[in-house]
Amino acid sequence: MSGVPPPVPHAGVGEVALFLDVDGTLLHFADAPGDVTIETETIELLARAYRATGGALALVTGRGLADVDRLFDPLELPAAGQHGFERRDATGVVHRHATPSPLLQGIRLRLEAFRREEPGVLVEDKGLTLAVHYRLAPQAEGRLAALLDGALAGSGDVLCLQRAKMAFEVRSAGKDKGTAIAEFMAEPPFRGRRPVFLGDDLTDEYGFGFVNDVGGVSIKVGDGPTVAPWRLAGVEAVRAWLAGLVREGGH
Repeated sequence: MSGVPPPVPHAGVGEVALFLDVDGTLLHFADAPGDVTIETETIELLARAYRATGGALALVTGRGLADVDRLFDPLELPAAGQHGFERRDATGVVHRHATPSPLLQGIRLRLEAFRREEPGVLVEDKGLTLAVHYRLAPQAEGRLAALLDGALAGSGDVLCLQRAKMAFEVRSAGKDKGTAIAEFMAEPPFRGRRPVFLGDDLTDEYGFGFVNDVGGVSIKVGDGPTVAPWRLAGVEAVRAWLAGLVREGGH
């Protein structure tokens, strides 16, 4: 495995489709998702990268689209939120692939009861998905896993459990970051380009798998096992790489 992702040559910047995870990739983690901040310089860098790729840049995240827009204001980029269950295409049209499962409400109530026993646990209801964060209560991981395994046991194939960094996510089955990237790649201006995807978490492995299968470039951010053949050390390295891409594109 290489320690550095392949450079994108000047002539090729307009031939790639760039997909970026948010937390842990573009932005540093915080104790709670709502505490994450973004510098003006990063927003300006994203705007330049968007222009350099001819608009073929999309954010692919577990966050909801409304939360993405709050963070990246005034940018309103193409984006897939909630692991692809909602997606804003390059024309600005928002596609939602599911309605909230009634099973989520019961699981949320069980998680809220658990949270009252473990104040460091944070329950995040995103509408189509549920996330429970235990960054401030790492001792709760095992009990949370057991609670969620039991809660999902009766859901059949309707819901699935996704592990993330210091978090669990409960979502409907059938969509992930790989399917979201595939949907973008079927549409202009992404169609016909070589996909490049940067991500740091287990949820990004779905995206890496799709990108690898179609001959693209997948880049793992940080440590940990991955199917991505390339790696960057962390958020600052991602921003530096992105700045290099923008310079090569003349923006």
